[in-house]
Amino acid sequence: MRPLKTFSAVPRLPDSLFGLWELAYNCWFAWNSEISSLFATMHPSLWEECRENPVIFLHRLPQKILVELSEDDFFLQRLQEALASLRHYVSKAGNSTSLPDMDDARPAVTYFSLEYGIATCLPIYSGGLGILAGDHLKSASDLNLPLNGVGLCYREGYFRQYMTPDGWQQERYPDYDFEELPLQPVKDEKGNRITVDVDLAGQRLLAQAWLCRVGRISLYLLDANIPENPPELRAITSRLYGGDLEMRLCQEMLLGVGGVRLMHRLGLPPTVVHMNEGHSAFAALERIRIFMREHGLSFEAAQEMAASTSVFTTHTPVPAGNDRFPPELMARYFEPYARDMGLSFKVFLALGREDPRNDQEAFCMTVLALRLSRFNNGVSRLHGKVSRKMWKRVWPQFPVEDVPIGAITNGVHMPTWVAPDMALVYDRYLGSNWREDPDCTRVWNNADTIPDAELWRTHERMRERLVDFVRKRLRRQLLEKGARARELQAADEVLDPRALTIGFARRFATYKRANILLLDEERLLRLLSNRQRPVQFIFAGKAHPADNDGKRLIQKLIELCRRKETRYSLVFLEDYDMKIAMHMVQGCDVWLNTPRRPLEACGTSGMKAMANGVLQLSTLDGWWDEAFQPDNSVGFSIGMGEEYEDHAYQDFVESQTLYTVLESDVVPDFYDRGHGNLPRSWIHKMKKGIGELGPFFNAHRMVEDYAEHAYSPAYNSGVALARDAFGPAKELASWRMNLMTQWGGLAIRNVRAEATERVYVGEPITVWAEVQLNGVSPADVRVEAYHGLLDKDGEFSFRKTTEMYENQGMDDGWRLYRCEIQPRDPGRFGFTVRIMPSHPLLPDPHSLGLIRWA
Repeated sequence: MRPLKTFSAVPRLPDSLFGLWELAYNCWFAWNSEISSLFATMHPSLWEECRENPVIFLHRLPQKILVELSEDDFFLQRLQEALASLRHYVSKAGNSTSLPDMDDARPAVTYFSLEYGIATCLPIYSGGLGILAGDHLKSASDLNLPLNGVGLCYREGYFRQYMTPDGWQQERYPDYDFEELPLQPVKDEKGNRITVDVDLAGQRLLAQAWLCRVGRISLYLLDANIPENPPELRAITSRLYGGDLEMRLCQEMLLGVGGVRLMHRLGLPPTVVHMNEGHSAFAALERIRIFMREHGLSFEAAQEMAASTSVFTTHTPVPAGNDRFPPELMARYFEPYARDMGLSFKVFLALGREDPRNDQEAFCMTVLALRLSRFNNGVSRLHGKVSRKMWKRVWPQFPVEDVPIGAITNGVHMPTWVAPDMALVYDRYLGSNWREDPDCTRVWNNADTIPDAELWRTHERMRERLVDFVRKRLRRQLLEKGARARELQAADEVLDPRALTIGFARRFATYKRANILLLDEERLLRLLSNRQRPVQFIFAGKAHPADNDGKRLIQKLIELCRRKETRYSLVFLEDYDMKIAMHMVQGCDVWLNTPRRPLEACGTSGMKAMANGVLQLSTLDGWWDEAFQPDNSVGFSIGMGEEYEDHAYQDFVESQTLYTVLESDVVPDFYDRGHGNLPRSWIHKMKKGIGELGPFFNAHRMVEDYAEHAYSPAYNSGVALARDAFGPAKELASWRMNLMTQWGGLAIRNVRAEATERVYVGEPITVWAEVQLNGVSPADVRVEAYHGLLDKDGEFSFRKTTEMYENQGMDDGWRLYRCEIQPRDPGRFGFTVRIMPSHPLLPDPHSLGLIRWA
């Protein structure tokens, strides 16, 4: 029987402690150590038991302790200082991202993501994608960027990991009570819960909204688990990445379609949308539908509005990681939606197909996002290159270098991930600006002034703290399995707080190659058994519930950890989460990363370790490909970026390389001690890594890059297109349609150059071309010379474009264009000529897919 009415019963805090609720309901505590420390001192063991969740912590505090604290003047003073700090932070006016064109009256950017890693106690993340989204919001908050977040609220979150006696991963799903999380229900002015509805194959899904305050940022989370929905619809927000393909489609419809509707319901319609991964691509469709319905725009004009104000970030270089839905499933859910937009279903499906003519091709969310955004990017320079190659079929006429996918390299939120001990060192020698302005090179240049002894002793304390944490965590794992006293005693003795400690923590996907260390057990055991120069490893990570290959990797690793000769120097920590990650990136000496290049998009865990002075040992993939310095001055590499067709051979070669680097470089460097027993060379690498990598590989720089290169241009495009009752948007759509009908008649002939076969570097070459525009206005196109050095196959290895200008008209309707180009470097040099669309309101001419080559 269900109750007629429910209430939220909360403890009655004494009046002097009531401000604790204000601190508890803003996730600023996740990156403000003073606030988290304040909660911890109230009841240390309960704080840990509550997974550092201040809401449930306050719910469970004994009344006796609350009364005692209400009479503790020192505690009350700390509470008032923390409250004053939070209120000052939240009320700070004006953004610091150089976006003068944005209207401060309401947030201009809405960020959509299927997961967010904000704090350990908020289980709506699975791994790197969610942690990145959380860091994005935190830096946007610090920078006071006008941004909101939208996501889903999962009743069971992502799975908690535990192991069977034989080391096989099992999953359990706790049932979370949102009333005991740092979330508050979103209500209207009458106090009623705000809801939105989405049609799912003829069924009406209703979802309520929760608010998570992330500093100055509001994150809105949709929850379908409400009585108004039948059980099968309530399950849509049960688990992150749970269920089958149809469940994933429903989740993504709720995120994209429902998320846009929620923002309109709140009176916060998105001006700019940032789609974090393809999961949220339906947001662009819903914006088109709303533009059509509310402003009477044609589909084409609404598409220009939505695409010109959308930003899309792809994170997945592995094809299987991009969601694809079969046409028949899409038909069940989207045929009425397509009709509502005035589209035939075939045209609708073409929006999500690499080849719009292939009726059998599945509907791809990444393709949909790419087609409906004018600002597309990968998350590292290498990933941008991989993405352009991966999605070239969406723009078949373009060379891969011109595919309109750029790169904004990820970064990490420094105040979240830098250990409190290291933060004090930074405060002392870098100044507090490392928190406020972490992308300032001048600030990080002072890393060299940190005394060697102080930096090393601080790092040693962090390693000792990590070892203590691992022992406690391992003991808890064993207790939960009913371990014997001898096993518990062994857990208290694992790891050596003075030994070289190497960390490996990430998702156990096969391409991340957690098994690379196991390919030569003889060399591994030799490293582990060296008493003069001991080496130890800490592993953590989860495999996807359906990934049996990943689970087998974990099982094999655990089997090795349990062997008599390795049990004290190899440890696997179960249930990898933000808490484990923080201890590991702060306390390890080396961060090991072994993905098979080029399958890792970025890999931000290494950046978190770098921010704490931890050295990298990684293949040249993701961010490390652009951060590594060949002299090993900021860390170590496994190979030099080679790529192999034979993966088994690649794994063998790189496993041998890994051991060689460990034996010849890493271990000697760590144990080569000078005066004061300090590893001077190692400390020099720590300082150089902090000083040279810190200013760039941080989330403040990342968010400012998005603001400058994506948000601001998208915002300005939206303002320009919406003027005069969307007149420019209508004009741009009409221009585009006319251009597409006439484009086939454009032609180029008689391309020639006034130069001999051999020219000098820097010598100008005059290029001529005759162009037929087929009635298209010269103002609507840009004629370009496309030139640069050639590789051994005669393809452009580097290219540049130079605009050609009309020299004269010709009698038969052809026009003569010319320009001057010059080779900048010696080598084989070539050029060709092309025609591109040109319009002052078009953010990127490549996005139209129109091009004519000579």
